[in-house]
Amino acid sequence: MYCTYTARTMAEEDDTRIRILQSLRGKICQAKNLSPFPGPNRLRDQCTYCTISLDQEEVFRTKMSEKNLSPFYGEDFYFEIPRPFQYLSFYVYAKSVFSYIPVGKVAIRKEDLYKFSGKEHWFCLQPVDPNSEVQGKVHLEMRLNELITENGSVCQQLVVRIIECQGLPLINGQSCDSYATVSLVGPARSDQKKTKVKKKSSDPQFDEVFYFEVTRSSSYTKKSHFQVEEEDIEKLEIKVDLWNNGNLAQDVFLGETRVSVKILRNDSIHRAWYLLQPKGNGTKSSKPDDLGSLRLNVTYTEDNVLPSVCYTSLRTLLLKSPEVKPISASAAHILGDICRERYEAVLPVVRLLLHHNRLVPFVSAIAELELLQTQEANTIFRGNSLATRCIDDMMKIVGRSYLNVTLKPVLDEICESNKSCEIDPVKLKEGDNVEVNKENLQQYVQKVFSSITQSSVSCPPLMCDVFRSLRQMASKRFPNDPHVQYSAVSSFVFLRFFAVAVLSPHTFQLRPHHPEPEIARTLTLISKTIQTLGSWGSLSKNKLSSFKESYMYEFFKSFQEDKCIEEVKKFLDEISSNVNKESSGVEDSVVLKEGEVHKRAQGRKRIGKKNFKKRWLRVTHRELSYHKHRGKEALCIILVKNIVAVEKLEENAFTRKNMFQVIHGEKPLYIQAGNCVEASEWIEVLSQLSRCNPGRLSTFHPSAYLSGSWLCCLAPGEHLPGCKPCSTVPVNIQLDIDCDREIERIFSLFSSNCSKLQKMEDACATIAVYQGPEKEQEDYSLFTIQDPKETFRTIQDIRQVLDHLQEQHVIIGSSVTAQYGSLDNPIVGKSS
Repeated sequence: MYCTYTARTMAEEDDTRIRILQSLRGKICQAKNLSPFPGPNRLRDQCTYCTISLDQEEVFRTKMSEKNLSPFYGEDFYFEIPRPFQYLSFYVYAKSVFSYIPVGKVAIRKEDLYKFSGKEHWFCLQPVDPNSEVQGKVHLEMRLNELITENGSVCQQLVVRIIECQGLPLINGQSCDSYATVSLVGPARSDQKKTKVKKKSSDPQFDEVFYFEVTRSSSYTKKSHFQVEEEDIEKLEIKVDLWNNGNLAQDVFLGETRVSVKILRNDSIHRAWYLLQPKGNGTKSSKPDDLGSLRLNVTYTEDNVLPSVCYTSLRTLLLKSPEVKPISASAAHILGDICRERYEAVLPVVRLLLHHNRLVPFVSAIAELELLQTQEANTIFRGNSLATRCIDDMMKIVGRSYLNVTLKPVLDEICESNKSCEIDPVKLKEGDNVEVNKENLQQYVQKVFSSITQSSVSCPPLMCDVFRSLRQMASKRFPNDPHVQYSAVSSFVFLRFFAVAVLSPHTFQLRPHHPEPEIARTLTLISKTIQTLGSWGSLSKNKLSSFKESYMYEFFKSFQEDKCIEEVKKFLDEISSNVNKESSGVEDSVVLKEGEVHKRAQGRKRIGKKNFKKRWLRVTHRELSYHKHRGKEALCIILVKNIVAVEKLEENAFTRKNMFQVIHGEKPLYIQAGNCVEASEWIEVLSQLSRCNPGRLSTFHPSAYLSGSWLCCLAPGEHLPGCKPCSTVPVNIQLDIDCDREIERIFSLFSSNCSKLQKMEDACATIAVYQGPEKEQEDYSLFTIQDPKETFRTIQDIRQVLDHLQEQHVIIGSSVTAQYGSLDNPIVGKSS
């Protein structure tokens, strides 16, 4: 067995691997008291931005802030981490005369990320020292030899072999030209040797051997056994430094490690991988608040996913939840009960049930339970219950494309035209005309409202199924209220879906960044109006008093028309009806992903820098295209139906990192993404779009065809079958959900809430024995226990499954733990 790091491996792989899946979620909130430049310009306002880096690889960048030394960024981020890393770093850059210079950074060791999980923290910025910016690992071999000289004396030699490095950083966007210096250092000596320069490689193969004398010669007759003197062992160490050869420029430090020679006391040969460390181990720091501070919210998640067969019992227990009577006794409902304060606890259950087509019956059952506990129709689905949380998550998962079709065009127009829409007299700027602003706002609201009410044909079938169920149950619960069938649906689709997406388009990937303050204010006003227009219970005049602000009351009155009410009613009828809708085809033009890449020209034989050009890559449901610049005409269009494989490309193909290939005909399209996260996302979206295409390849070549043969397998024919199996992409997949990963998260949630599970079990036993006396029920009021005996049985089943899974983690985890010093578990070496 072995471990593997991956951003995403397809669901339910029944093999012997334990997968380590990493993800990062959070928010770059704001900076405070930045000090970009010393001297007289110290307090001058500057434009700044913030970046996120995995070690030295930038994977995220905020927009540029306005001139302000305490800027607000407000940028949410989420991405899968496709490789191991040592540090997560946040850099703040400020604009100088000719470029952007680093103000400071926050660097957090991977092992320390758990300390800050889920909560906002202020971090003091530390200086960006070139000697602390390191990444990668080095493979070393050391041994002691006994050397007999010509005169018969014995000399002891230390032999150091520099085998290879992996994961060295990019320098100016290109793989580095690296070399290593190897030094034997001690109290009175420092012998240094140097390897050859390895051009354009982040994983250079050195395989060079260096010799050092470690003890003075002694008489061979006096030493019958090979032994190193104790005082020398304690004082000597090997120091390895990695550098990028700058040619005419200054060489750049890439990292170092130090290994004490005393490690050879017990082993004649020592061979291991070492993580490169900064000089001084990154301990230098400035005084607090010298450079400013940064407020961050960071949640790092690492899932150790076992082979699929290990999750069979827990999967079965969870999937039968919709049939359990009463629903409160089901495993899924019990998880929601004991994790009530943790909003993210619902998501893995929703994704698991969604994948197995079990979500609608489960949501219907828990919604029916909530309706039984609701006394007034006007409070229907207004709380933060298990039902509302499940439906919220469902809409975010399955409704992403729907939002793109419906809202993205009009939100792009609003954000890019930037018309003033402020109608609050207190917030009006000098020279603003409130009537003009009101007209601008009304036009925007009408466009958003029309886009929504005319979008029923694009509403995902799963959302329609849930809305239809909610409507029927609400009408049954409150048969004398003719409006409740509409408010049951509008409370979700308007209040919790469209209005929220309008308010925060960046969190739904509708805009790349948090909007500017003036645009954010416009979106707030639009969102507030859309909520009211969509709330069926608010469409009568006597409900206008719900507006606390008089200016909103006056503005909203212009929308009180029968036509507006009928449009909402018609829309709600259509998205909650039994009518099968055909696709409008609009979603074909929705941009699923776009961004700047480097593309290699197709059909050219010569490999070199000139063959790579910067292009704007864009993919929709129907086609992949690249353009000279964003918004320009397409230089090439590849139909998605013609793509037969999307795979990673080895670095040695073009001496470039983060490359992948799109195979669609005789000539593959070779693309270099900006970083490892971007490359992973491009491969994922293109693989999912093309997964059902006829003629998909079963094998591919992971390298380039050069000088009459493939670099990967040396096969001589350009059109010969590939030498490596293509990645598996499930054909029958619900939104690319990794079920094993979701079940592992559910296991972790149950395990971390064992005390609450025990308390719920005690509650069931008490209620069953004493028939629930009043004082006992108060003690357990946080739990929903309709049938204590059935709930007790389910908790017993959960405990049994958790114990079994815990045993599997111990057994499999111990068998796959990589040896310390191996490639997967390198030694954290010393630094100077």
